[in-house]
Parts: sequence; structure tokens; C-alpha cells
Amino acid sequence: MLRTPQRPTSLAVLTSGGDAAGMNAAVRAVVRAGLDANLTVYTVYEGLQGLVDGGDRIRRATSESVGGILHQGGTVLGTARSDDFRTPEGRRRAAKNLVELGVEALVVIGGDGSLTGANLFKEEWKDHLDGLVAAGEIDKEMAQASRRLTLVGMVGSIDNDMFGTDMTIGADTALHRIIEALDAIHSTASSHQRAFVVEVMGRNCGYLALMSGIAAGANWVLIPENPPEEDDWEESMMNALRAGRAIGRRLNTVVVAEGAQDKHGNPITAEYVRSVLADRLGEDTRLTSLGHVQRGGAPSAFDRYLSTVLGYAAVEQVVTSPGGEAQLIGLKEHQIISSPLMECVEQTRAVADRIAERDYETAMEMRGGSFRDSFNMLKTMVRAQPHDPEPGQRRLRLGIIHAGAPAPGMNPAVRVAVRVGIDKGHQMFAIRNGFRGFEAGDIHEMDWMSANGWASRGGAELGTSRHQPRGRHFAQIAESIEKFQLDGLLMIGGWVGYQIASQFKEEAEQYPDLNIPVVCFPAAINNDLPGSEVAIGADTALNNIVSDVDKIKQSAVASGRCFVVEVMGRDCGYLALMSGLATGAERVYLPEEGISLADLEADVNSLKIGFRLGKRLGLVITSENSDPVYESGFIKQLFERESEGLFSVRQSILGHIQQGGDPSPFDRIQATRFASKSLEYLIDQALSDAPQSAFMGLQHGRIVFTPLVEFPNLIETDVHRPKDQSWLSLMPLAKVMGRPGSQAL
Repeated sequence: MLRTPQRPTSLAVLTSGGDAAGMNAAVRAVVRAGLDANLTVYTVYEGLQGLVDGGDRIRRATSESVGGILHQGGTVLGTARSDDFRTPEGRRRAAKNLVELGVEALVVIGGDGSLTGANLFKEEWKDHLDGLVAAGEIDKEMAQASRRLTLVGMVGSIDNDMFGTDMTIGADTALHRIIEALDAIHSTASSHQRAFVVEVMGRNCGYLALMSGIAAGANWVLIPENPPEEDDWEESMMNALRAGRAIGRRLNTVVVAEGAQDKHGNPITAEYVRSVLADRLGEDTRLTSLGHVQRGGAPSAFDRYLSTVLGYAAVEQVVTSPGGEAQLIGLKEHQIISSPLMECVEQTRAVADRIAERDYETAMEMRGGSFRDSFNMLKTMVRAQPHDPEPGQRRLRLGIIHAGAPAPGMNPAVRVAVRVGIDKGHQMFAIRNGFRGFEAGDIHEMDWMSANGWASRGGAELGTSRHQPRGRHFAQIAESIEKFQLDGLLMIGGWVGYQIASQFKEEAEQYPDLNIPVVCFPAAINNDLPGSEVAIGADTALNNIVSDVDKIKQSAVASGRCFVVEVMGRDCGYLALMSGLATGAERVYLPEEGISLADLEADVNSLKIGFRLGKRLGLVITSENSDPVYESGFIKQLFERESEGLFSVRQSILGHIQQGGDPSPFDRIQATRFASKSLEYLIDQALSDAPQSAFMGLQHGRIVFTPLVEFPNLIETDVHRPKDQSWLSLMPLAKVMGRPGSQAL
């Protein structure tokens, strides 16, 4: 439980500005974390206007009052523009309403305008109290009891344009909506060899356009921060698109950010781009403006997780640092941080100022290294032909292989690795069907178009397997390396691939041709690999789980059931815990913790109490290897046997559907980033006098390469999981969020 001396005793939470998917999850987290901290919590309806209106628009919240909203898009609290709040008189009425309720802290979920207005309200707070006392509207005792107002903000915005956080609430879901549309457009565009221009939101920020262009394999992208360098940029775009047609591309897709402009500051509209393509390219060109569909729909798994951890951290900030400078809670390098609110707002507006002043270089720098790297990668991926090799350059011959189970994101990774390698002047070879194919010499050279169209494709086009070489198998692999004169190997896969790659050095004593650098790229839905906080494929699997559990919950609510849902993970509980947070599960069972009979007894008793009080839904998520005896079927039977007729119990094993489907935007974007960095590292090692093998991953927001010889030291004995799993720190949060009282989750 969160504790601190002299902390506030109550808080209010509101949503304001444009709606963003995940706002409801944030509200739910604030309410439940606040109640867990023994605070009185109020929800404010209709944004800042609700503060002014008071009355029924400020309601005391219970755990039950925020049940059933986690999966809903938009904001159940509502949001509205407030001319009243822009006036001192309106803000004074808002102060009176809060003082009368004893509210000492305010949590605001909104954009920079809403957060700025709330900060002004905080700065004027004491003046408002003095004015209310002077007018006789409150007495001195009430004013003294409310002398401070703690303000904490979270950014709810699909634009992802706010300093102080790497991701804003709603941006990932907006990317999902955009990618769904672009994938659908690709199908019809390639069928008819049409050109499509797609306009996306973002105001002065090109994040949505840039990332959706990378994730969907767009042929050209226009963003505000980096306009085309040429005055006749239209002709440069036409030349690139014509060249793409000449090498066999069946479609042309141009993504335009709503704030796109040329280097002179003149707007570049989507309609203008469409007319240019139609007139100069002579193609049937269609325009699609996605509009507010980008805001809508159920939040993605990531937005549910992000909103939940930010909401919990906001309450922690309220109770541990009351009365200080207004703070913004955000995500930086996979860590939750707190930053001065107005510094973040000022930095955010400074980027827009740099763009307005046509200082594009500074604008790109202010967006950060990841944004700049992504833009540079996009320029490589949209090329119709690679750069010519440098004169006298040594041309490496590099292999790409999959190993282990298929993971969504493998195909985008191969596409990027192939093009980066070829663009740098090297030859790229596909090893088909995993290490079994390596032994058989099933190896083929790939050209620039070999992986065309793979940006959005699920599965593993190169094939993969769990086959593990033994003894003479390594001799056959060595023969294949010698035959094809491979200088390095990129292994995109999971646990099996890491194990095999780590054996190369030992086997090289007998088979010297194995002594080539190997880079292991983490691709496994279980997220069970050392050296990386995330593995490619896990986000797609989580979204698959969340989608199915949402449907299960609708069924359960209608008939009063408890569902026991089993998810994959082998010896790692990542999918179980993260899907539990994203779906509002009351209980999550993990292999890392195991299951005891006492746990089951306590959980079934808790369910019985809830259903007696009117509860209509129970949800338990268990990882597949949580316990060798108390597996999901046993739990289902036990709960049903002990339910005393209060509820029925159903078991659902989601199975291999978790591995399927097209990769999520997050997995496509990370696959692009990982593959580019992996290929660059592999090239450096292959050209080195003392090449090293490594496995790569994301640690605290940075890509890190760990020597492959460390693999045995970083994993648990006899199980498939690393010793260090930072996500386990979220287990207490899952328990707080899983206390739904007597109503739906």
C-alpha cells in the first residue's frame, strides 16, 4: 500500500482535450490505485467544464464504478471544450467545487492545452481560495484545509508529440487503426496497380506518418519535421515511384502527415499529392483521409498497459510528493518517470516553433535519435534500387536463418536485413527451413525485391524449425558455410536458435568453418530470451490474447461465468501477466511463482464473495506451465466444484492463435529497428580481425549487444527463461488492478 506522511486524503481525475484510446484504462488505474492508497477518489465528467459545473459532474468513485471500461475506446468521463474554464471566474467556481468536496489533488489526462490550463489553475489556487473567503463563499477553515493543490498530468494524445514521454496514451492504438487501413489498401492497390495517397493525423508531429510508413511498407512519406530537400520535390517522388514500377512493384502508396510542408513552409496537402500522381504518373490515384477513425476503437494491448502503469504512478506521485511543482508522468526508455509539467509543454511547443521557423534540422534533433534513425531507415526502404558498392569494397556474404517457433515480425525483419545488407554493398543469402535447411545446403541468394511485400506479412517465409543439430550435423553446417563462403550469420528466432548459436564456438574447434560471427535477434512470442526487455512477436501475441479475451468477457457477463484462460509462455509468465493487466484479470498464475492449494482456496472464496454481491464475471489467466499438477483444467474443475452454484466455470486454451496473424505495428517497427542495427553490427564483426558473436536486445530503451558466450550465465537452470525479468515488478500492480469489487472487470 502506498504511504507517506501528510499526504492528500482525496483526489479527482478527469479527461480533457481530444479523446484517445486508453484514457479509460488510465482512469480505472487512478481510481483503483487511489482507493488502494486509502484516498477518497472523485471522477470529473466532461473535462475541465465539469470542474466548473460541479454538482453531479463530480462523483465519488468506487472500484465498481470503473469496472468494465478497460477495453472501451474514447473516454467514459467525457471531454469538452470549456470557455468557462478559460476565465478567472470559471476557475474560481471550479476551486470552490473542489474545496467543498475536500479534494486536494488533481490528475488530468489530456493534451498540452488541457495540461497548461490545469497548471494555470494550480498556480492561481491560493488566490482563488482568498477570493472565495473574501466573498464569503467558503470559510477560513475550509480554505486552510485546502491550501495546496497537487497536480499530476498524463498525456492522452494520438499524436505522440509530447516531451517527457516516449509514448502518449492512444498513439499505439492510432497506429493500429492506420496500419489496418493501409494493409487493406495494399490489397486493392496491388490488385489494380493503383496509387493511393493516405492522409494521417499528427498536427505538427510526423510520428504517425513515419511509423505507419515503415510498418506498412509505404513507398513515400511526407512529414513536417523533414520536408523534401528539392524545390521540385514532386519530380523526385515521381522518379522513385516510376523506378519502383520498373522493378515490379504493383502498388504505390504515399503517406502524408496532416502538417506536411515543403522546405519553404508551404503546406503539402494530400489532395495536392494525389493530383501530382494522377497528372505526372498517369496512374489511377485514390485519396484516403483516415480522419477520426484513427482515434476510435478498443485500445491496443500496449495502450492498456501504458495507461495502467502511468495511472498507478500518478497516484504514487500524488501521495509521495504532495503540493510541489506540477508533474507529468511518462515513459522514458521503458522506465516510468516524472518530469516538471510545464517544462515538457514548453519543449513540445518549441518543436512546433522550429518547424514554423523552417529550422528542420533542430526539429529533427528535438524529436530524438530514434525518430531520426527511423527516418533514415525509411529512406533506405523506399529506394527502388540499392546504392552501388564502394570501389574496392570487400563484399561480404551474409546468411539469414530462423530457428524456433514462428513469431510475427520475422518477415519484416528479414526484409530490412536484406535491404540494409545489399544497400551497404554486400550479398545476402536466405537459409530456408532453419538449421535443418542449413545442414542440407538449402541456401539461396536474395536480391532487392526478394522480400518485397513482407513488411506486413505474418509467419516466417524462410521457414523455421525447432531442429537442434547434434554431432555430425555441425559438420554439415560447416560444409554449407564453406560451400557458400558465408562471412557471417543473422539468426532471427528464439530459444532454440540461441542455444545452437552458442554451440558454434565450441564446435568450431572441430569444424573451423563454424568460426564466423553470429548475431542472435530476439523473435519469440514468449518474450523469454536474455539480453532484451522485448522480443519481436510478443506484442502481436498480446493483442491476439486481448482480442479473444474481450470476446470471452462479453460472453461471461451475459451469463454469469468465471473463465479460466490459458495462454502460452512455456516457462515464462510474460504473456500471462501482461495480458492480465490488459484485460483486467482478477488473478494471474505464473511459472515464476507457481500455484499452491492455499492460493486456489483463497481465489475461489474471493470469487464466491464477489458473485454473492452481484458480480457477473470472473477472469483468471494462467500461463501454460504455471504448475505441473494445478493446470488450467484442474483449476476449472476445482472452481466449479466449489462455486456453490453461484457461477459456472469455463476453460479456454487459446493455443496457437497467439502465434498467428499479421505483426502489430509495434512488432513491425521494432523488427525494423532491430534488423538494421543487427546487420550493421554483423558487418562490423565480419570485417573485424577478431570477430565476436552476440545476441542483441532492447535494454532501458537502448539497443545493446551482449557477447554470446554469456548466454549460459544469463538463463535459469532447466527452464526456458532468463534470470533477469524486469516485467515481474508489475505483479503487485496486477494485484491492485485485479480487485474489482462486486461488478465487472
